[in-house]
Amino acid sequence: MAKKVSLTGIKPTGMPHIGNYFGAIKPALALAENYESRYFIADYHALNAIKDKEKIEYMTYEVAASWLACGLNPKKSLIYKQSDIPETFELSTILAAFTPKGLMNRAHAYKAKVDENTSKNEDPDANINMGLFTYPILMAADILLFDSDVVPIGKDQKQHLEMTADIAESVNKKYKKELFKIPAPKIGKKTQYIIGMDGRKMSKSYDNTIELFLGEKKLRKKIMKIVTKPVSVEAKKDPENCNVFELYKLFSSKKQQEELADKYRSGGMAYSYAKQQLFEVMNEFLTPMREKFDYFMNNKNEIDDILKAGSNKAREIAKKKLKFLRKEIGIININ
Repeated sequence: MAKKVSLTGIKPTGMPHIGNYFGAIKPALALAENYESRYFIADYHALNAIKDKEKIEYMTYEVAASWLACGLNPKKSLIYKQSDIPETFELSTILAAFTPKGLMNRAHAYKAKVDENTSKNEDPDANINMGLFTYPILMAADILLFDSDVVPIGKDQKQHLEMTADIAESVNKKYKKELFKIPAPKIGKKTQYIIGMDGRKMSKSYDNTIELFLGEKKLRKKIMKIVTKPVSVEAKKDPENCNVFELYKLFSSKKQQEELADKYRSGGMAYSYAKQQLFEVMNEFLTPMREKFDYFMNNKNEIDDILKAGSNKAREIAKKKLKFLRKEIGIININ
């Protein structure tokens, strides 16, 4: 029996952080064990917000290097750039003909921008481009073109996948046959909450992140800035109520955790000691990935080769699907 297909879209938004790794990258890569896994770099989605040529080029390489460094195996899974699959954009045009404007009006990202403009007494659609407005349609094309069975997403993206299902079902209903497979969301039963440097959830929005591939000196410097409670060195401390120890548990063994917890509870331990312990286990864990990341960023031609090979395979799938769709909806195939 053929494996089901999983599809993961990755928008280039800068170097991933620890929270991205444990919350999204690691579980998405684990799907390759049981699914035919496909990963694409959503560079045209990024264009909605980034209009800087050098920046978007760099970030595209950066996200590819990041996932390869974290363990994506291009011999086992498909990785490609969205921009290398022109069939995606033709399908987006087809899907637009079946998508009510009212559905797009309800998209969370669009509504949030409208609410923001309204609160400032500005035109509701000020600085909103059509790429943002039609984002769910292009996302639907990304997914439906490859007959995806499951799409790993965060809870905040659930609405977009529901819209994809709505659009697919409207097409299927119109032609009275299954032209599109209806994808299912794959949301982790227990989404891992990764604490940031200030105690809140680790997020670029809060500027409290620890980037995944920082050099040793920068990594240590950042760890030493983690917020801790203002108590004396002599005071006994609660390891389970400490940002440093919370992060330490991600990278250490049970024995290491027990030993450090004892030092917390015994008193006489400075937080700088705990931070140094965190640095040592974190650096040991991250060094192999950092070395791979640096290698790929210094050998972008290898990234090009990997993405080109992936895109060639992806296009074979996409062309076949689009040829089938064209025939079913009455668009004549000349070639």
